[in-house]
Amino acid sequence: MRPEPDEPVFHSDWERSVLTMFPAMAMAGAFNLDQFRAAMERIPAAEYLATRYFEHWIHSMTEHGVRAGIFDPQDLERRTRYYQQNPQEAPPKKAKPEQVDALRQMISNGDEYRREVEAPPIFEVGDQVRVKPGASTTHTRRAGYVRGKAGEIVGVHGAYVFPDTNAIGGGDCPEHLYTVRFTGAELWGDEPNAANTIVHIDQWEPYLTTA
Repeated sequence: MRPEPDEPVFHSDWERSVLTMFPAMAMAGAFNLDQFRAAMERIPAAEYLATRYFEHWIHSMTEHGVRAGIFDPQDLERRTRYYQQNPQEAPPKKAKPEQVDALRQMISNGDEYRREVEAPPIFEVGDQVRVKPGASTTHTRRAGYVRGKAGEIVGVHGAYVFPDTNAIGGGDCPEHLYTVRFTGAELWGDEPNAANTIVHIDQWEPYLTTA
């Protein structure tokens, strides 16, 4: 996909509101980052491809907001119908000054996912590793195109929240995180330009085994 010339930060005003809703709902305990991503992954493929980026966010926020009791499904349906019938009407606004500084910090700086653990990392820079094959039944950062592929450890970053457990409410379960270097030939074989391609991807320790 080619970027638009002079692409705006937001294509519609409502996207600004969605961006603000994300940290507000996270602070309210509706979801963590991996639960948020997991809900977007449950969107049916045809719907996912036909909708915009921030619409995926709305889907996740709605799912988690209803589950957390923040949203009432009947009220959401009523409001949706109302604004479909009255598209010219601006939605109500509500100021919460006490959240402004916290939201500004979260949007600007993100959250902290590094954790201290006693166990040392199994791998070190230069080790040859292979990403474990097989499908995942939960949200994971073990990308499909690197599963079963061999690469080289080029970065050791310490322990971070493990997405696979965090996504299902299983806790942080921090694991060591590595940057793994893959050649294009390893990932895509004889595909055009593969020989000139290098891919670096961060992988958690449970994803890896010695090559």
